[in-house]
Order: sequence, then structure tokens, then C-alpha cells
Amino acid sequence: MPGTIDALDPELAAAFAAMPKAANGTLLELSDIPGLRAQFRAARAHLAPAPADPRVTIETLRIPRADRTELEVVLYRPAGAEHALPALVWFHAGAQVLGDDARDDDAYHTALALDLGCVLAAVVYRLAPETPAPGAAEDGYLAYTHLAEHAVEHRIDPHRIGLAGASGGGAPAAATALMVRDRQAVRPCSLSLLYPMLDDRLETPSSFEAVSEVVFARPDIRLAWAAVLGDRLDTGDVHPYSAPGRATDLADLPDTFVAVAQFDVLRDEGIDFARRLTAAGVPVDLHLYARAFHAWDRFAATSTLARSFEQTWHTFLRRNLHG
Repeated sequence: MPGTIDALDPELAAAFAAMPKAANGTLLELSDIPGLRAQFRAARAHLAPAPADPRVTIETLRIPRADRTELEVVLYRPAGAEHALPALVWFHAGAQVLGDDARDDDAYHTALALDLGCVLAAVVYRLAPETPAPGAAEDGYLAYTHLAEHAVEHRIDPHRIGLAGASGGGAPAAATALMVRDRQAVRPCSLSLLYPMLDDRLETPSSFEAVSEVVFARPDIRLAWAAVLGDRLDTGDVHPYSAPGRATDLADLPDTFVAVAQFDVLRDEGIDFARRLTAAGVPVDLHLYARAFHAWDRFAATSTLARSFEQTWHTFLRRNLHG
């Protein structure tokens, strides 16, 4: 770990040094998922509520599932925009096992909606192990198709809806894109995968690199996939809707943005997915950020490297969302 810290961008190294660490020296350790969830809830309970931002309106949709439960999708819309806007369907980070309240990230969602001039639709997808894959992806498909089919009601342009996911959210985002293609729904205008968690097999070189175990270690990603897949882990019985990195047919997916970090066990599966998309004829913007660790844009949000990434990604999104 010390050698890795020395190799990090100085602003990121300072941010990492200031953050509390798990027993293994990383930022997240997933051996006790319920305990970690409780820890995060307790930390949130001590935070003062953020004041409402008058520049956006926030609306919570509750979309019925076939099993009579409801999917929650939170819409963030720039205030005063009465005409139809593009939309970005957002899948949060959390290794597919953490994150059950979109409102915890109001500031981030608000900033995206305002900077992009779009409706940000945060999907509160079901988490593992309570809901194994492809439950989260089915939630993504339901959210996406609902917004497309009810576009007039929500003042959304049905032909300008993008999909985006970070880290664990990359799996349901990519799987939703596959479902939309296979089920012949309205085509998304873009797909964004930020340092995505895509492949349960963990066979890439970066997944074995000790220097890449900064935010989490290889055993923790394996624990997350075990929660997502249950007894399907380490078998051939894993559909691409459950682990998109296993997909062999990536043709006809939308223009895709992929961002990965040098020091991240997930680095190479993101690069490999981008390479195979390109081979399938999909336009891909691939960005590898040197001296960065997983989710550097969130853990070191004010750093120069985070601002550079944000500018690059938002330029891609504006180009595709607004045409």
C-alpha cells in the first residue's frame, strides 16, 4: 500500500490519507454487509439535512413491479424548464450491495441535472443479497421503459434518454442496455460506465494487482459478486444480464463512455468491455486516468483530476443527450 500511495496523484493521495480505513488498509471492506450498511446509516443520521436547492424540483416515482412491489425512481429536474428535456437514468455505486436512499446523494444528482440541462432519474434498484441478479437490471429496464413510455407526462424526450452507472451501478446500467436492445425497446442515446463492476470471473490482470487494492481488495469484490450471484458464482450458469462482462454479443449498443483508474482492481474489465464494444462496431470513448484510484471523482471531488474527468464526461453526455 505505501508504494501505491506514493504513485497516486498528490491531491488524491492527500484525500486518501485523510479518510478512515478498514482493517485491511482499504476504504471499504465487505465481509459484513449488514454491519457496513448499519454503519453508513448511523453516520447519515448524525448529518444535518442539506437545504433544498431551489434550482431543481424533486419528484419521487413509485413504479409498480409485476410482483406488486414498487420501484422507486427519484427525478431531479431543473426548475422552470417546462419543455421536454433529455434524461439520464442513473445507477448509483455501492458494489451492488450498498445504497438504498437516492436522497442521500441529492447534491450530486442536483449538480448533474443542472450542469447537463437534463432530468436526472436516480434508480433505487434492489440490492444483493436480498435480491440476486438480474433483479437490479430488471429494475433498470422498468425505470427506463417507464420514462420512455410516459415521456409526455414527465416532460422528457423519449429519444434522448441515456443510461449511466458508477462502480457497482455499472452492472445494472450495462445489463439494462442489453435488455433494451434484446427486447427492442426505444434505443438509449448513450451508455456511461464509470469504473464499472462488470465481470464476476475476476480474471483480468488488474484484479490480481496488490497495488490496485486502494478502495477495496480483490476478496471484497468477490464477496460482492457472491452476494449478487449466490450459488451461481464460479459456474457457467451466469447470464450477461447478471454479469454484463460475460456478454459475447455487444453489437447495437448505444455510444458508450468508459472511464477507469490506474489503481483499481476493476480497471482491466472496463478496458476489455470497451475494447469488445469497439470490435462490435459501437462508438466508444475510453479514458484511463493515470495515478487515480477507484471512484476518485467522489472521494477527491475537488481535485484537478476529478474536475478534468467531470469536464470530459459531461462533454460526452451533452453531445449525446442534446444531439
